[in-house]
Amino acid sequence: MSKYKNNKVTIDGITFDSKMEAEYYVHLKKQKEEGKIKDFGLQVKFELIPAFKKGDKRYGKTTYTVDFAIYHWGGTVEYIDVKGMETQQGVLRRKLFDYHNPNLPLRWVTKSIKYGQDGWIDSDDLKKKRRDAKKLKANI
Repeated sequence: MSKYKNNKVTIDGITFDSKMEAEYYVHLKKQKEEGKIKDFGLQVKFELIPAFKKGDKRYGKTTYTVDFAIYHWGGTVEYIDVKGMETQQGVLRRKLFDYHNPNLPLRWVTKSIKYGQDGWIDSDDLKKKRRDAKKLKANI
């Protein structure tokens, strides 16, 4: 179990860092079988900051590994990271990814039965829906 209480899950011989990530893998497999997407890949790594040296100190490169790459029929690629919760480190890596790759779509998705389509929703959309629901409840 990780520090975020995630248990590793193995499906099709692939070990995922969380149950939610494994569930998204099954979701993508179904989408591929139904012909909704062309294909998908796992664990795509991007270099955000190359290794460098400052004085006598060496710094290793900083990378960001997204959980999935979805290959659509039109030739576009969409990068997906499955998130149960945001962390400060994750937010910074996402910001660096977006800065260095302005033309590559990166989405953070999470599972939500209440708000999600097929059970899945963009993390930013979920935050907004929850915020709106809280405001609505406060005004009642």
